[in-house]
Amino acid sequence: MLEITPLLTKHSAGSSEEEPLYLQLYDHIKTEIRTGRIASGSQLPSQRRLALHLSVSRNTVDSAYQQLLSEGYLYSEPRKGLFVAELPDFNPQLTSTASGKGVGTNSSLKSLPSTKAPAQAAVEPATHSFLSDEAPSIAYDFRNGSVDARHFPYRLWRQFSVSMLSTDNARLLQYGHPQGELELRRQIADYLYQSRGVHSSAEQIVIGAGTQWLLDILCRLLGRDTSYGMEEPGYPRVRTIFEDCGRPPAAIRLDDSGVRTDELLRSGVQAVYVTPSHQFPTGIVMPVSRRLELIEWAKTHGGTIIEDDYDSEFRYEGRPIPSLHSLDHHGNTVYLGTFSKSLMPSVRIGYLVLPDKLMDVYRQRGHHYKQTASRLDQHTLALFMQSGEWSRHLNRMRNLYKKRYTALHTAIRSHMSQQMRVIGASSGLHLLLEPVNGMTERELIASAEKVGVRVYPVEEFHMQPPEESPARVLLGYSGLSEEEIGEGIKRLAQAWS
Repeated sequence: MLEITPLLTKHSAGSSEEEPLYLQLYDHIKTEIRTGRIASGSQLPSQRRLALHLSVSRNTVDSAYQQLLSEGYLYSEPRKGLFVAELPDFNPQLTSTASGKGVGTNSSLKSLPSTKAPAQAAVEPATHSFLSDEAPSIAYDFRNGSVDARHFPYRLWRQFSVSMLSTDNARLLQYGHPQGELELRRQIADYLYQSRGVHSSAEQIVIGAGTQWLLDILCRLLGRDTSYGMEEPGYPRVRTIFEDCGRPPAAIRLDDSGVRTDELLRSGVQAVYVTPSHQFPTGIVMPVSRRLELIEWAKTHGGTIIEDDYDSEFRYEGRPIPSLHSLDHHGNTVYLGTFSKSLMPSVRIGYLVLPDKLMDVYRQRGHHYKQTASRLDQHTLALFMQSGEWSRHLNRMRNLYKKRYTALHTAIRSHMSQQMRVIGASSGLHLLLEPVNGMTERELIASAEKVGVRVYPVEEFHMQPPEESPARVLLGYSGLSEEEIGEGIKRLAQAWS
């Protein structure tokens, strides 16, 4: 059995400087795996054995193991234990690792998870209804992309906003820097390093009014001849941007580790848009083996990875999955983020982190574009982050949404039993439901509206809808209370029974 003996620094009384023990253990094992000192296929000690060996609690070992499992460094074999996943051998002829051990373990494609487990991809309400004008009013709207406005920090935001409106800040009424306000870019760079492992400077960040505008700018930086691929299924508003830039994207199908690198190679595209931390809409979390394959593809073929990290703040167990950008040491990944999910959609502030090769292009051409996000809002947000209120707000909302996540799964188990498959668990603000009742997607949506519940179609996320696929609907739960979620699911169970 493998021996693991890291040097763990335990907290002294009253100290908060040291990293938690489980993160120290996680970092040690991850480093050993990535350097090859712990070989793929190696079995890890049981929680009890390692806890005794290190004189730490079993909770410490469990937390470290769970984080490694969620990132794809480990895989579990029933009644045997945990084993080290095989990371890809880097060569130009990449092969899909989806069939290998440790890659197909993402719980998002399995049946209903336990309660222990706990884009900017917003989907607008459908503009059509499958019912007549006599349809009842909607009491429970499971719309994705909403935030809970009842818990927005109105007083603090107003306080910071008012402080911007003074003669001392008259400069904010003029045009600002094309990349966005320096103060906010610095705050974003610090936040991304601490939370996502993204190494960047304020000079690499471009702020803009939302994901679509930023992607439009990015397409211009990459050049009119660049060909694009994106996940299939994927976010249709991103697809529209590529089409409007004259480069309709190739559909790159998914397996249970995310976008397939073998299909990416066959497509011959030069840039690929992915949502690796919480694939939209399926909820797949891309394991580290597939992330490294993508990075090798970009390095070998001169490609560009566009990583949209649209809702990474909302993960309900362990710390957030490190970004793909943090693993790419070759400068081929563009990181795309937004405040729409974590703060409010209406503020319209998103950002790009550009690698050096694209920053050179931006300095030549990008500075001709005026800044599209309000300078006043940018400075208000910078103050909000600098004061520490941003972190406190994130923690409050994460706890709030975790309760709603738990309420949703509890209601599904209670009212829908085994007649329902849940897809996309453990993070984010939405999931997919796949009822096993023979109804079509249109019938599911129509019958839900008859009982005053609105759910959303999934078919529109496909560029090439499969000929035969189970009917699924999308449910967002961030805008409903726990009581509303429970009643809404109860009505759906009745409508779909």
